[in-house]
Order: sequence, then structure tokens, then C-alpha cells
Amino acid sequence: MVVLISYFDLSAQRNMEFLNRGMVGLKTAEKSVFLSWRLLGTDDYETAFTLYRQQGDGPKQKLNRTPLIKGTNFLDQTVDLNQEVIYTLALVQAGKEVEVDKITLTKDQQIQQYLNIPLQTPVGYTPGDVSVGDLDGDGSYELIVHQTGIAHDNAHNGITSEPIFQAYQLDGTFLWEINLGKNIREGAHYTQFMVYDLDNDGRAELVCKTADGTRDGLGKIIGNPLADWRDTVRTSINFGRILTGPEFLTVFDGLTGEAVSTVDYLPGREDLRSWGDTNGNRGDRYLAAVAYLDGENPSVIMTRGYYERTALAAWDFKDKKLVSRWVFDTKGRKHPYSGQGYHSLSVADVDQDGRDEIVFGSMVIDDQGKGLYSTGLGHGDALHVGDLDPDRPGLEIFGIHELKGGRKGIGVSLLDAKNGELLFKNAIDQDVPRGVAENIDPNHRGAYLWWLGSKDMYDAKGNIVGVAPGSTNFLIWWDEDLSRELLNSNYIEKYNAGIIFTAEGASSINGTKKTPNLSADILGDWREELILRTNDNQNLRIYTTIIPTDHRIYTLMHDPQYRLSIAWQNVAYNQPPHTGYYLGTGMHTPVKPILKIVNPNREVIR
Repeated sequence: MVVLISYFDLSAQRNMEFLNRGMVGLKTAEKSVFLSWRLLGTDDYETAFTLYRQQGDGPKQKLNRTPLIKGTNFLDQTVDLNQEVIYTLALVQAGKEVEVDKITLTKDQQIQQYLNIPLQTPVGYTPGDVSVGDLDGDGSYELIVHQTGIAHDNAHNGITSEPIFQAYQLDGTFLWEINLGKNIREGAHYTQFMVYDLDNDGRAELVCKTADGTRDGLGKIIGNPLADWRDTVRTSINFGRILTGPEFLTVFDGLTGEAVSTVDYLPGREDLRSWGDTNGNRGDRYLAAVAYLDGENPSVIMTRGYYERTALAAWDFKDKKLVSRWVFDTKGRKHPYSGQGYHSLSVADVDQDGRDEIVFGSMVIDDQGKGLYSTGLGHGDALHVGDLDPDRPGLEIFGIHELKGGRKGIGVSLLDAKNGELLFKNAIDQDVPRGVAENIDPNHRGAYLWWLGSKDMYDAKGNIVGVAPGSTNFLIWWDEDLSRELLNSNYIEKYNAGIIFTAEGASSINGTKKTPNLSADILGDWREELILRTNDNQNLRIYTTIIPTDHRIYTLMHDPQYRLSIAWQNVAYNQPPHTGYYLGTGMHTPVKPILKIVNPNREVIR
């Protein structure tokens, strides 16, 4: 294989969370056990592994005749499923073996392709968007669940339920519950939350917008517990809306849910007209992200507005306090960066200087909080940022654009992420609601581009390459090859081969968008897990592939762009994550990421 040149600034190493091997074992219907584990970003690419099995009181048996140097997975076809079995994973270093993980499968463990997480779902609520973070510093992820009740879109009046967050360990242990209270409205555009290790102490925090009456994980109230800033007059033109009262931003301790630091949300509502209306439809449109603005440390990005006036605020979490880093604010609708936002965003190092930029729809804000460029192509619903054309240097941005009310313009665009150069345009004067870009064909190098309303599918050069898939929702790496699969509702579909997996008894979320609670590489090898709620809303299921592959890739969570994509995946109209390098058919050997990892004992691992 050809080794790629790293795009990252060698003088800066990103602080990244410690991860263990994430070993997982699942019994299969073929009376075998599928095992997989992580290749870490700190490992040499050629790192060798050995697997051992012990059944009942029997001896420990070596399962591989030669060291495992291909895919980080193994199918044990000689196991006795009627006995308890212990699997031990060892890393081979200088001819010696070092045990790095161990799992036990009981004889009563069911044949199923998922881990089950029992929930304490409040009555009348549904488990919605999920994020992950290592809340206790043990190298394994915990789940943070946004429990949603009655919600309303910004365009609609009405009283909503109080947004609730809950945290769970992977064995189902309940950690805490945070209730944002009556003064935070529930809806896809209101309640954005970030889960990330913001202060590099080895444990993740949760940060989100709060208000009077928010109750933290220890039961403590933020602000005035008696305040009710909702318009509760049913005949009011703003019934159910929250247009007055203080607005806060709070960091919560990930392990306890305790509120650690609370500041005023920036910017505030100010004159609602400056956002585009007087009822909060545009002024209460929020997005959020995490970005490495200095190339080494994570910052929180909280935003407000995207149809007209647009503002992004960057925050650092230092010494357990939120500190403002910068605020970008167009102040009104006539600014060239106004009205360019989407219902989603992305974070990527578009200029390859080691520091992140915020891809805010049709514009990009650089690490210093200044505008890098604005294309003027306007608002849209779906955004994809990655190395979509591996034959070109750098990253590309694929977006679709809303052209309602007879508005003229470009409906679909592919841009050079570094400077906004228009590489491909289509759907002229057409309102395009959804679109996808990814390598989905195992026989073709590079991404395909397709969107709702087009019968044709294109490559990144603009050539028609076939009929567009019916699915335009989500993506997942699942099977044995390097191309990606289509994820729609509770099933996974292979391009030109039909459905290859269905999650029976589980459902997607977010209505017609049919997105997962989360899809991310949180266990096992580099393929992605699929997290869905059960139909009764009382459990989450973490589905993982049981398909062997010889392809070896570093855990995607140690790719900086992918890890940040998982942090923002839950925001507004959920979008699938992308890596910061080309991952697909015809890819080169992955570059070892440049990371600085702090383990639970606060020791630095390079």
C-alpha cells in the first residue's frame, strides 16, 4: 500500500481521549462467536495480536496459529456455546505477549447481534438522540440519552415537555438525570448538547443551553426555581414560546451530572427582529459543535440563527470555568455571511493547518473566529464534508440547497473545502430537501453524489454513474469491504445488492428523516455500530457487525474529524459522520493520527 502524507501540523498534537480495546463478542446463529477489537491511534499499523479461549475448567487455548496482523476481528467456529467461555486478547510486542483485554460470554447469553441497554424512560417520553463520551475515565464509552416528550418546531406554537438527559454505562447502569426545566423548549432546533472531554482531564463533560429551573444530576437548581418565562396564554400569538428571561450555558460533570460552570448564553436574544422575526422562529435556531481551534485543545461552539442574522460563539473550559474565546456575529441580514446556515454543521481542518474550521452550511468560519469564505448559495438541510474526491488534494463539501417560493439558484453543490471553489453544480432552480455523498460502490474509487428528486447518481467529477439509490438518509460502514452502506430507518442496504441487515423490534427516530439514535464506531473494530430504541422505548440496542474482514483501520474515534462528527451528530437534522481522510474502495494505508492521549492516571501517552 502507498502511505499517505499527514495533513496535520507536526508541531501540534491533539489531546484525545484514552480508549481501551473495546473488545466485543457475539454469539451467531452459525454456532460461532464473532470477536472484534480496536486498533488504537497510538498503535503501529502492523501491531500483531493473539487470541486465547478458555471454556469451563478447561485449559487456555490459543486460537490463531500465527499472529493476527490483518483485520482486528476473529470468527471462532470451534467454540462450545453450551459452556461459559472467556476470551483473552494479547498484544505481541518484541516477541512477548501483553494481555490487553478480556471478555466473558456466559452459557445463557443469547444469540443476538446487539448489546441491550435497559432505560429508565420517563412516562410519555421517547429516547431520542444519543451521544457518547468516557464519563468515568476507564477507556469505555458511556451513553448520554436525550429523552424527548412533547416537542414543537420553531414555526409552531405550543407548550412542550421539559427536555431530559440521562447517562448510562454500557452494562445498563444508570448514572444521572438532568432536567432542563420548563424554560427550555423541546424541539430539534432548540436542545443541542455536546459531550466531550473539554478540559483534558480524561473524563467527558456535557454542555448545553440552560435556563431558570434547570435541575442538575444532584438535584440542584440553576437560577430561579419559580420562574416561568413561557407564554402560557392560549389565545396569544406566541403561545408556548419563550421570548424573555435569562439564557445560560452550563457545563455538567459527566460522572455525576453536577452543574460545574454556568455563564450567560452568547449572544442573547437582543432585538428579535435582527434574527428575522419577532416570535423566535429564527432567533431560537441553535446548533453546536466541538472544535480544536488551537490545534491541541477542544473548544465548544454554540450558535444562534442561520436563516438571516448568524452568530457563533466559541468557549474554552479552563479551571472548571467557561471562558469566552470569540464571537462571530453578522448582526443583521445584509452581511455576506448572513443566511448561509443549514440545519446542521460540520467541523474540519479545511485548510490543513492543524486547526479546525466550522463549516456552517454555505460559509466557513476559521479558527480565529473570522469568516474564511461565504459562497452565498444559501440555506439547506443536508451537509457532507470529507475527502469525497481522493484524486484531488484536501477535502470537499457537498451540500443541497433550499430554493422555496420560486427562488432561483443552485440546488446541489460540490465545493473545494479550502476556498469554496465550485466544483460541481446541479438541480438548477430546484428545491432539494436531502442529499448524500459517499463511496458506496465496492467497484468504484471515490464518492458518489445523489439527492432526493434526481433519478441519476454522479461521481465527484460530475459524471453520471448510475441510478440514484432510494435512500437519502444515513450511512454506515458495516460489511467486509471498504465502501459504505446505506442506513435507512432500522435496516442497512448494500448498493446494488438490497437489504443486508434489519434490526427487528427496533425503530429509528426523528420522523421522516429516519435517523438512528446514534451511529458511531464505539466498539470493536473500525466498522460502525447502530444504536436504535426498542419499539416500547424501554431499551437501547447497540447493534454491531458480525461480518469478518481483513481490512485493518485505526479506530475511527481516533480520527480527529470523525470524532468531532460524532459529537455534533445529534444536532438538529442529524447527518452521518465522515473521516478526515478518504476511507473507501481504493484507499491508501491510513496515516497514523498525531495524538496526545491522557489515560485515567493522567499519564501522557504519545
